[in-house]
Amino acid sequence: MYCRECGEKLTLRFCENEGLIPYCAKCQSYMFPQFPIAVSMVVTNRAQDKILLAKHVEDEDFILFAGYIKKGENAEKTIPREIKEELGLDVVKAKYMSSRYHAKKDVLMLNFIVVVEDQPIKCNAKEIAEARWCAPEDALQLIRKGTTAEFFLNNAVRELKKKI
Repeated sequence: MYCRECGEKLTLRFCENEGLIPYCAKCQSYMFPQFPIAVSMVVTNRAQDKILLAKHVEDEDFILFAGYIKKGENAEKTIPREIKEELGLDVVKAKYMSSRYHAKKDVLMLNFIVVVEDQPIKCNAKEIAEARWCAPEDALQLIRKGTTAEFFLNNAVRELKKKI
């Protein structure tokens, strides 16, 4: 491991309340591990009685929409950018729900319920093979079981039922 600031080889050093952490002697600072952060989105219509699921080009299962947060961008900016890029839809509002570490891709996922304008979907054919509006119960049946997406969708459906 090397310092991301100066390139010096890191050593492990004890840090109180943290344990052994990579340390740069040249910068005199601990280098805590970093990993990507992404948003996961349960996309709903304005009435919040339908959920939009996707099949990515390289996948057969329905999943939620997601996207990596770019450097210098916050989650609130990532959501409308990703929805516009993948679906051509405008975001009305987004509500943060929860987070979960997704080990398969080594990423921290921040989940939101996202309300979009009721307008025609224009799927980005390079990314999305199919997008389908579903009743919440149908979405729960279609989503890949045992996944982070299923965990987020279950939470969102419980939240949406409070409003419907």
